Amino acid sequence: MTVLSGLRGQTFTSLRTTNFRRYITGQTISQAGKWMQTIAQSWLVLELSGSATAIGAVMALQTVPMLLVAPYGGVVADRVDKRRLMIALQTLMGVQALVLGILTVTGTVHLWQVYVLALVLGLNQCFETPTRQSFLLEMVGADRLRNAVSLQSVLTSTARMVGPAVAGLVIAAGGVGLCFLLNAASFVAVVISLLTLDVSQLNPSPPTVRARGQLREGLAYVRQSAELTVPLTMMALVGCFALEFPVVLPVIADQTLDAGPGAYGFITAAMGAGSVVSGLAVATWGRTGTGPLVVTATAFGAVLLVAAVVPNLWVMLAVMACVGACSVAFNSTTNSTLQLAAAPDKRGRVMALFGMAFIGSTAVGGPITGWVCEQWGGRAGLLLGAVACLIAAAIGALCPRDRTRPPT
Repeated sequence: MTVLSGLRGQTFTSLRTTNFRRYITGQTISQAGKWMQTIAQSWLVLELSGSATAIGAVMALQTVPMLLVAPYGGVVADRVDKRRLMIALQTLMGVQALVLGILTVTGTVHLWQVYVLALVLGLNQCFETPTRQSFLLEMVGADRLRNAVSLQSVLTSTARMVGPAVAGLVIAAGGVGLCFLLNAASFVAVVISLLTLDVSQLNPSPPTVRARGQLREGLAYVRQSAELTVPLTMMALVGCFALEFPVVLPVIADQTLDAGPGAYGFITAAMGAGSVVSGLAVATWGRTGTGPLVVTATAFGAVLLVAAVVPNLWVMLAVMACVGACSVAFNSTTNSTLQLAAAPDKRGRVMALFGMAFIGSTAVGGPITGWVCEQWGGRAGLLLGAVACLIAAAIGALCPRDRTRPPT
C-alpha cells in the first residue's frame, strides 16, 4: 500500500499546487467543449456545403495561421503578463464560439461566416498556444513541469474521447448550434480559474522589453542550441507525417478494413485510452532530453509499422492503443524538454515554434498524407508516419546529445 501511495503521489504531484488544480479544472471543461465544437463545426460545414473539401478548407484556415503567425505570438508571450494575456485570449475564443452558436441556432449562418470565424480562431491560437504552454512553468516550477505537461496530455486525450461522444448526443437532441453555445459557456470556467489564481504563488518570467528584432533574436537563439533544434526538428517530422490520424484513420476504417464508419470511432477511442495510460505513466516515470526522445520516437515508428500490416479490426484496436500511448509519450517529452532547456525570457518564442511543429505542420503534412492514402491506401499513410518517426529518431541519435535531466 505504501508503494501504491507513493506512486499515486508521484503521478499527480503537480496537483499539489493549488493554482494548477484551479487551472486544470477550467481546462478540463474547456477541452471537452473544444472537441464538441470541432465535431459540430465539421457537421455544420457538411450540412451547408455537402463537400468534404470544404471541411478540409475550414481545418486549413485554423492551422495555417499557426505556421505563419505563431513565431510572433511567441514574441508577444515573452513581452507581457501571461496570465492576463490568457484571460483576454480565452475570452475572445468564447466570443467566437458564441457568435457561431447564435448564427447557427437562428438559422442565419452561411459557409463564408464559418470560414471567417475559423480563421479568427486560428489566429487566436497563434498567441494562445505559446502563452499557455509557457505559463505552466510559472505555475508549477521546473521540478513539477514534466508531470504537469503529462497530466495536461491526459486531459486532452480524455477530452478527445468524451467530447465527440457528448457532441453526438447534443447534436441529436438539440442541434449543431447548441454545441457551439455550450463551448462558449465552457470558457467561463477557464476565465474564472485564471482570475482566481493566487498571483503571489506564481513565478512569472521577467517580461522581455519591447525592441526591434526580437523575432529574429528568438530564431537565432534556437538555431544556436542543439538542445532546442534537435527536439524541434524531430517534432516537425513527426507532426507533419505521423500525427495525421484524422486523414489516415477514416481511410483505414472504411477502405482498408472495410469495417464502416463505426470502426473509426472505435479506433479513435482505442487511441484515446492508450494516450491516457501513457500520459499517467510519463507523469510518473518520464524523463526529458534527447535520449528519451529517441526512444519514444523509435517506439512510435515501430508500432506504426505494425499498424500498417495488421489483418483485422480487433488487432488494429490493440495496436492503435499502443500508437496513442507512444504519440503522447513523444509529445509530452518534447514539450517538457523544450521548456526546461529554454531561457525564461525566450520560452514563449521557443514554445511558439513547438506549436508550429506540432499543429502548424498539419497544413503541410495533411495534404501530402491524403495524397499518399489516395494513391496507395491507408496502410501507406501509416507507413509514411512510421518512416518519419524513425528518421526523427535517427536525427536525435546522430546529433550531439544534450545534458538535460529530470529535475530533482
